[in-house]
Amino acid sequence: MEIQTILEQVKQGTMTIGEAEQLLRRQPFEDLGYAKLDTHRKIRSGFPEVIFCSGKADEHLLSIFGRLLKEEGEVLGTRASKEQYALIKAQYPQTVYDPVSRIVKVEKPDKLRRGKIVVCTAGTADISVAEEAAQTAEYFESYVERVYDVGVAGIHRLLANVETLQSANCVVAVAGMEGALASVVGGLVDKPVIAVPTSVGYGASMHGLSALLTMINSCANGIAVVNIDNGYGAGYIATQINRMGYQQSEPAGGGN
Repeated sequence: MEIQTILEQVKQGTMTIGEAEQLLRRQPFEDLGYAKLDTHRKIRSGFPEVIFCSGKADEHLLSIFGRLLKEEGEVLGTRASKEQYALIKAQYPQTVYDPVSRIVKVEKPDKLRRGKIVVCTAGTADISVAEEAAQTAEYFESYVERVYDVGVAGIHRLLANVETLQSANCVVAVAGMEGALASVVGGLVDKPVIAVPTSVGYGASMHGLSALLTMINSCANGIAVVNIDNGYGAGYIATQINRMGYQQSEPAGGGN
């Protein structure tokens, strides 16, 4: 439970001072033995803990998912398999799953999404990573627009969307192969660009290393690069930038 919620309940008389004191005395993490849940992360950083599902034992995943759901009222898991989704949904029926991004989540309804992030891809094969970025940012209450399949092999497709790109507080550029998209976008906008190399490509792409090296060596300014296929990391950073970019008076639903 957030400190602001605790204080509001004390103010309204729905929680006693003693009850609030007990909640605030808790450790900044919950030790489950096999995991230490960082229940104070949102207080420190503005973002609650997220679950990386891949590789977790079923019983551990179920327990972590349930504890975070109870703590936050919502929970996000990345890199989840269909089998893991079925396991979680059997216990938490409100859970939803996107097989493209492999995100599993329970989300609070009617979120107020603010600012504007644009997520673009070079090709349709990059969409799975892009959706991980976009849905992460949306979970963290950012407004996101998607511009997909606008790679440099048909650069007119990207140029047709320049106005959309330039209206964003941050752009996430997702590309495999030679990874040139981020450099082109970086030359078109005055806001930060988060470049995401993907493992899409033929042999010499070296599972995304070629795109990673291109993006790191970009001559365009204002580009930051995350790890190969790290859509979650890109969505998180883009949200941090977006939060700095919008004002309190801005209406929901995007637009600058």
